[in-house]
Amino acid sequence: MKWEGQRESENVEDARGGGGGGRGGLPIGGRGLGLGGIVIALLASWVLGVNPLTVLGLLQGGGSPVEQQAPAGDSHAQDPGYRFVKVVLADTEDVWGAYFQRSGQQYSMPRLRVFRGSEPTACGRGESAMGPFYCPADRKVYIDLGFFDTLRERLGAPGDFAQAYVIAHEVGHHLQNLMGTTETLERARGRVSEREYNALSVKLELQADCFAGVWAHLSQRGKGWLEQGDIEEALNAAAQIGDDTLQKRSRGAVVPESFTHGSSAQRVRWFKRGLESGDLKACDSFGAAQL
Repeated sequence: MKWEGQRESENVEDARGGGGGGRGGLPIGGRGLGLGGIVIALLASWVLGVNPLTVLGLLQGGGSPVEQQAPAGDSHAQDPGYRFVKVVLADTEDVWGAYFQRSGQQYSMPRLRVFRGSEPTACGRGESAMGPFYCPADRKVYIDLGFFDTLRERLGAPGDFAQAYVIAHEVGHHLQNLMGTTETLERARGRVSEREYNALSVKLELQADCFAGVWAHLSQRGKGWLEQGDIEEALNAAAQIGDDTLQKRSRGAVVPESFTHGSSAQRVRWFKRGLESGDLKACDSFGAAQL
């Protein structure tokens, strides 16, 4: 991925030196659970012998908003990993800004906060162990860059475009928030069974995967910055973090009714759907007859 020299977003906050590493705190509430949440839940169940549904329940519990800390300075401005995140976020801004403009709308950009350890958010306290996540209450994506090491070394998904897919997926949740989809799903919480809510969660995550694919299509058409093997990196990342693959890895058995993000095949299929179409209208996972 030819990202060096590209525009870097100004909507990135570096909290790694700003006291964001406190202990304890509240769980992430609402739709704060992100792409890495299921990964960590299943790994925790394997290592600690805890039911993964229990871990997920804790991660998705109703944490109360906490006061935001002031953004720390850009003390890691030359860190390649940090600069990469800024470049990818900048491109999502360009792609979605132009996309919304063509529809006569204005794109409201999210902010992205890089932290280490733990970090207060408007959805509760975020922990590095949760992986990347999006908080709809403050419209921010939160990432501990150490997750990319986990993605590469433990989950078998190396490559810069695999990392770009992760960021694009979380920005996809921001799009859902702007469109009102997130709020609709939250209203269903407590009104449907756990199994039914899990099924809705899967559709939400698959749609975010599709949105990431649309971004990849439009980004490549505009910049031509992807290299041979980049798309395969993203597809591999989508496959490695499918619920079935993670459950097999963590406990050797698959429980489909507990899926919250979708199977490997589904995640790959919906990313490819967005990638091939380049159109958000192709991403209606909620109206799809089959996922």
